[in-house]
Amino acid sequence: MDSREVFNDVLVHLFNEIMRLEEDVIITDEYSDITNNEMHVIDAVGPEGGNMSAVAAKLRITVGSLTTSMNGLVLKGYVERQRSEEDRRVVNVRLTDKGLKAYEQHRKYHMQMVDAMMRTMDEEEIPILAKALTGLKDFFYQYKREM
Repeated sequence: MDSREVFNDVLVHLFNEIMRLEEDVIITDEYSDITNNEMHVIDAVGPEGGNMSAVAAKLRITVGSLTTSMNGLVLKGYVERQRSEEDRRVVNVRLTDKGLKAYEQHRKYHMQMVDAMMRTMDEEEIPILAKALTGLKDFFYQYKREM
């Protein structure tokens, strides 16, 4: 296999495996009422909350797309929303206690995964992988803007 094929194979399988692992580990019986995508919306809202535009920007989706997910999360009791008193066009969102618990579960899972991955590496490999992953992330963010 040439390098292009290796990169493609690794990226496709890595993405699919991460998504599958998240569904298996994060969406437990306690959170069986939400999807993996909704868990990522909860993560983007975070403990500090924010307005819909800021959350949509974090997720790199439109406010309209976010509204669809947010409607379900509000109905399920994970998120609350409120119009801004200063500007009625602005909708602020924040996690409920149930949402904060789901957020913590999601964060805990990711940190456990990162810790486990780092334990398989030598000390000198860690900064190299961090630099490579940061470069990969930056590439994909830039690539999308250029499309």
